Amino acid sequence: MPREFIPAAKPIIGDDERAAVDAVIASGMVVQGPQVAAFEEEFSEQVVAGAQCVAVNSGTSAQHLATLACDLKADGAVPEVIVPSFTFAATGNSVAIAGAKPVFADIDPVAFTLDPESVEAAITDNTVAIEVVHLYGLPANMDAIVEIAARHNLAVFEDCAQAHGAAINGKPVGTFGAWGSFSFYPTKNMTTLEGGMVSTSDAELARRVRLLRNQGMEKQYANELVGLNNRMTDVAAAVGRVQLKKLEGWTEARRANAATLDAGLADVPGVLTPQVPDGYRHVYHQYTIRLEGAAAAERDAAQSALREEWQVGTGVYYPIPNHRLESLAPYAPGLELPNTELAARECLSLPVHPSLSQADLDRIVQAVSAVVKAGA
Repeated sequence: MPREFIPAAKPIIGDDERAAVDAVIASGMVVQGPQVAAFEEEFSEQVVAGAQCVAVNSGTSAQHLATLACDLKADGAVPEVIVPSFTFAATGNSVAIAGAKPVFADIDPVAFTLDPESVEAAITDNTVAIEVVHLYGLPANMDAIVEIAARHNLAVFEDCAQAHGAAINGKPVGTFGAWGSFSFYPTKNMTTLEGGMVSTSDAELARRVRLLRNQGMEKQYANELVGLNNRMTDVAAAVGRVQLKKLEGWTEARRANAATLDAGLADVPGVLTPQVPDGYRHVYHQYTIRLEGAAAAERDAAQSALREEWQVGTGVYYPIPNHRLESLAPYAPGLELPNTELAARECLSLPVHPSLSQADLDRIVQAVSAVVKAGA
């Protein structure tokens, strides 16, 4: 019997979400209405410990508007924001499109998040902020990053696009810095079909984000700022409210799946499984292994074998570091980030989503073990 394909990601959108959408459409109020306000309040209470929340139309919009709202300045020079290169381009893009310069720092090759030593080395007189990415669902080293930022009088921004519910010693991501940004893209740990959220404890910053998402208006036709149309629809918010009720259960399912993969792959030579520091809550948007010592072509061959021979889908996040992309390379001429390059060669993300069965997990472990052994 042919094997059923195991996808790398599987968005769960069911009857509850469809019913919520139908109710919004029937109401006739579909944009920036009561569903958005309720979603902001519920997300605040459940995910970011009561911080103010502003819903927008994408995770990138959340980063972009929050950065704009900070009105970054550096004594006449172009302000610089330190970001990781090993992430999706939205992080650097949001900095650049806001008129600042993304300065790329290296990562810890085990955690895949910003290396504090590399961050400190990248600080100049024009640095105004450090933007961490809680990559794959694991919080960055916030103790060290916040200490560095305080010592150099810098702001801290958090890209939480992959980390809904992640925390350090109970303190949720999105509450450590000036703002956090979340994504609700369909493959994320929860979705609104498309959407984003800004979290902040700064009431004035939250107000500026609300103005920026709505053409600079709080009161109709009384534009205070040059703004954009980045509003979330009530349809999206209604889906988000349903998904929010399921988030914790899905997160625990992801964590249980990750524990099964940890145990199954622990003794496979050449496979490095995710490591989680004490006190950190990893929410496993991705379960990413490193194929130790592999060239990118060898990793890609393993990915093909998993798909073609075992019907196991995987992902490579991210094969090209941001500072090598044509769009962002001009900001980093000649820059070398060895741990970022290593991760880009060796990383492979396995399925960890809540829809996996025990049989799926067993096949993933068996497939990875066989493919890595065959390539050794």
